[in-house]
Amino acid sequence: MAVWTRACKAGLLELLLRERWVRVAAELSGEALSLTAEPGGGETAVLNGVVNGNAEAAPGCVRRVRVVKAEAGGLGISIKGGRENRMPVLISRIFPGLAAERSGALRLGDAILAVNGVDLRDATHDQAVQALKRAGREVILEVKFMREVTPYIKKPSLVSDLPWEGAAPQSPSLSSSEDSGSPQHQGPRDRKVIPLKMCFAARNLSMPDLENRLIELHSPDSRNTLILRCKDTATAHSWFTALHANITALLPQVLAELNAMLGTGGAAAGGREVKHIAWLAEQARLDGGRQQWRPVLMAVTEKDLLLYDGMPWTRDAWASPCHSYPLVATRLVHSGSGRRSPSLGSELTFATRTGSRQGVEMHVFRVETHRDLSSWTRVLVQGCHAAAELVKEVTVGCTLGGQEVQLSIHYEGGFTICREEPGGSVLFRYPYERLKMSADDGIRTLYLDFGGPEGELALDLHSCPKPIVFILHTFLSAKVTRMGLLA
Repeated sequence: MAVWTRACKAGLLELLLRERWVRVAAELSGEALSLTAEPGGGETAVLNGVVNGNAEAAPGCVRRVRVVKAEAGGLGISIKGGRENRMPVLISRIFPGLAAERSGALRLGDAILAVNGVDLRDATHDQAVQALKRAGREVILEVKFMREVTPYIKKPSLVSDLPWEGAAPQSPSLSSSEDSGSPQHQGPRDRKVIPLKMCFAARNLSMPDLENRLIELHSPDSRNTLILRCKDTATAHSWFTALHANITALLPQVLAELNAMLGTGGAAAGGREVKHIAWLAEQARLDGGRQQWRPVLMAVTEKDLLLYDGMPWTRDAWASPCHSYPLVATRLVHSGSGRRSPSLGSELTFATRTGSRQGVEMHVFRVETHRDLSSWTRVLVQGCHAAAELVKEVTVGCTLGGQEVQLSIHYEGGFTICREEPGGSVLFRYPYERLKMSADDGIRTLYLDFGGPEGELALDLHSCPKPIVFILHTFLSAKVTRMGLLA
């Protein structure tokens, strides 16, 4: 595996938290990404460069705010409090892009005193909700900012709102029982450290990115996704390149840990060394013919190609892949630029085809860089050829001219067809260079023609012939490649 240089980087980014963008200071080291919430970068400012409300509103001053709802979408606020909670009705959340935020005149911590003339000073929470629902398209709110209740308005926390298995939280408790919301509070800053080992850095995968400014970081268990937004395309490319490089640089360590966990002769490993493992995206077909990319982890051993939904850190997880394909029956059928997308440009893709008892199984994968594409192409082609030399020979029972026989294909010796009974006599034996034609009907029959007096041989394999066909082609490809290398 190539030696990668690890990048160090720092700067201001935006992080998507609870449907809003929060400004964070990002620091990238060789093994982790640290995110620290910027002061004032929480519930405010970063969405459209507009503060959620009038920052200069004086506490205790009653304001009259007119909000007009759009045809689609509601008022765009959440409230908490009410008489039963011994609190006024408070604006606890302002949703980006909706009417309340667009007004630019409301802020978190505003107490709603009245809605269209309906007094809410002594209202329960449910009464306030109903009044807001009945308000119609044009809503007149009487509000008063109450600084003393701001500790009870939960602001985005990188620790509590960013689920990520294995991340080390470094933040104070933000429970409402303590005065952590007070401007005078000088506790530790809200920070999260995300280990990069076996994360998946991607772009344009789970979230549209028309401006080409987003970076996606998927967790090793594939359960969590972190979305970062950069100020421009060049910055996004720089950050993605650094993240991708550092994750790739950790792969040799991952391979060593995996092989040590499985053991060279372990039952779970089947005595097969893991040669390569990394995340990529697989094309999935949805109802109606639509296509979608989804993260998938691919591992290549000495004999198999394995697909997982998440990183298999244990023997049991390793032994339970989503799909398992023998390399000797698999081939790379495409590697290069895929179909163009208006927003993505040319995607880098490759496809595999495997001969199975169900027919031909095909998978299309997308990688993030040209180096990834080159690496996977080399790993798969060389892996298939190495598997051919390792397997050496395959034998399958079949029927020829009404009698039960065995077909053996040897990597070095070629084809042997003999009677199936113990010590059965050899009916035909041919080297590879005598093969004139091979074909199959895709159902159960394999056709071989060696140019001999017997003519074309029609072998009934009793099941789909594709595995044998693919193995034959892999043997031939490996032999041709070896001859080229030795020439």
